[in-house]
Amino acid sequence: MPTLSIITITYNAERFLERTIQSVIGQQATDYEYIVIDGGSTDGTLDIIERYKEYITSWISEPDRGLYDAMNKGLHRARGEYVWFMNAGDTVHDSQTLANLLTITNESPADVYYSDALFVRNDGPPVGLRSQVTPHILPPNLTWPDMALGMKVCHQAFIARRSIAPDYLLNNLSADLDWEIRCLKAAQKVKFLPFVLCQYLVGGLSVQHHRRSLTDRFRVLVAHFGLLTTVANHGRILMRAYQFKSR
Repeated sequence: MPTLSIITITYNAERFLERTIQSVIGQQATDYEYIVIDGGSTDGTLDIIERYKEYITSWISEPDRGLYDAMNKGLHRARGEYVWFMNAGDTVHDSQTLANLLTITNESPADVYYSDALFVRNDGPPVGLRSQVTPHILPPNLTWPDMALGMKVCHQAFIARRSIAPDYLLNNLSADLDWEIRCLKAAQKVKFLPFVLCQYLVGGLSVQHHRRSLTDRFRVLVAHFGLLTTVANHGRILMRAYQFKSR
């Protein structure tokens, strides 16, 4: 059983998939498996997967019910002690990242590891660290109540022990927020990593469907924190966003 399962979800992403694969197979460590879940792409995505299939432990290409259905398929295929989602377009931060991570998992076992993410554009210079370019300041000792004002940790910078990782909600664009909260609720030990885990390609699904994403986030927060608390917290969210933009 490998220590880590790295899972990539892709659909018609021929422009972005290759750099994700290259960032994974370029790691200076081998104690991982690499799983690719494709939603039945009709562009050149499968040609890219075929080109790199010797480096991919397991892959499938078939229609699904959306992003989070595909992520559940990845979870169910995973054999590693930990799971890490690195979707098409996103990349492992540098070639030493996985080796650094595996050293820490061996020396200081935890149920959840988290770190910062570097936001990047498809073309051009990096945008900056998520904790600096968004209002989501990264807590040094993360707990699930820290998520009351939204997703504190980028999903690609969040690694969970597979035994505590639940299935994702379907038909909710904030299912990753719900997943992180439920992982944190189940975790006995959560550890901050003192290095950046990933480069996150801005402009994903939730950005493309921003209004629905906000509605779905509200539903997730109500489920975990209650209606009155969530309504009150949204006043704090608006104030925080205003203060951040004013800076």
